[in-house]
Amino acid sequence: MTGGTPPRRRDEIVQRRAVTAVLAAAALLLTAGCSSDGGGPPGAEGGASPTGTAATSSSSTERNAEETPPAKGSVKVVRTVTTGLSSPWGLAPLADGDLLVSSRDEATITRVDGKTGEKTEVGEVPGVSPSGEGGLLGIALSPEYASDRMIYAYFTSASDNRIVRMVYDEGKPAGEQLGAPDTVFRGIPKGEIHNGGRIAFGPDGMLYAGTGESGDTGLSQDKESLGGKILRLTPEGEPAPGNPFPDSAVYSYGHRNVQGLAWDGRQRLFASEFGQNTWDELNAIEPGDNYGWPEAEGESDAGGFHDPVAQWSTDEASPSGIAYAEGSVWMAGLRGERLWRVPLKGTKASADPQAFLEGEYGRLRTVAAAGGDKLWLVTSDTDGRGDPKEGDDRILELEVS
Repeated sequence: MTGGTPPRRRDEIVQRRAVTAVLAAAALLLTAGCSSDGGGPPGAEGGASPTGTAATSSSSTERNAEETPPAKGSVKVVRTVTTGLSSPWGLAPLADGDLLVSSRDEATITRVDGKTGEKTEVGEVPGVSPSGEGGLLGIALSPEYASDRMIYAYFTSASDNRIVRMVYDEGKPAGEQLGAPDTVFRGIPKGEIHNGGRIAFGPDGMLYAGTGESGDTGLSQDKESLGGKILRLTPEGEPAPGNPFPDSAVYSYGHRNVQGLAWDGRQRLFASEFGQNTWDELNAIEPGDNYGWPEAEGESDAGGFHDPVAQWSTDEASPSGIAYAEGSVWMAGLRGERLWRVPLKGTKASADPQAFLEGEYGRLRTVAAAGGDKLWLVTSDTDGRGDPKEGDDRILELEVS
């Protein structure tokens, strides 16, 4: 593999991460009074919550009680950050307030100045084979980005869907700042439809990926297949420790097409999923659980399937990205052309979902937390299924409650 972290540097990163994990685990045991519960990934039943990006306050009040958000919320469009994007898909906020955005069809990553909206092409990702719903999809920053400058990307190649990582060298000329891709995971089924594509690093430092069944519904219930799953990997692309199935990257199964991943303030994972003709879903993800497709779409009376937190008719949603802010999951709708708010109490909806921005900006692809009560929202009118207007596609900054 070329373009990746040198072996010695990679070993140093792995060793440092291991030491950090041991120290964090020791601290957690001390604060918990040496609980006998087993460790595990975020959201695992009975598992200790690891430290990470979504860590919450350690006060006993917050540990023992969860505030329920108001039944009704609000959305205010603060500003249009930038316009003129082509088939934008993935979004990765940088620490300085700038944004990295991927173009599905052009296979490029662009840096957007968070203040001025100025766009600078970082580079083109080689090996991408855009077709139908496939192309350059989700992107995410390495947990060690401050030192390794790695960008992870999920894309459709000529033979499969795969995950690569590339060094981002800001010192090189615009358009030439991406190093050669280092493939960390391959073999995810591809198709003209249902390629999944969202990736995100969880609060445990592991890499999560939502996949689709590529139009072959039988793959979703096949635990040996990578299609129609949520995967959990180490940053190096190995099955993550604590996964529910031995030596497998599969974290949950029975999905149709997962394109949204987000964690709440207690490190519980939620995912959005396309239905077929009846119900789209927002799911609370538990390791090893079966989410029903193709045997169940939406809530089901059949035993053995994990029912969704909320469901929508497909013309109201067709969800893609999700984010967590102000006690609610916020879900971008493509066909539905609206932003949904789902207030939570634990892993249940505490009130009916509420729709915002209906029809105002067309198809909505990606929503990402921007800190506090702010969100980034990416439109998707240039993806071949929208009705582009002047300025499309764009990134909006929202204030929500």
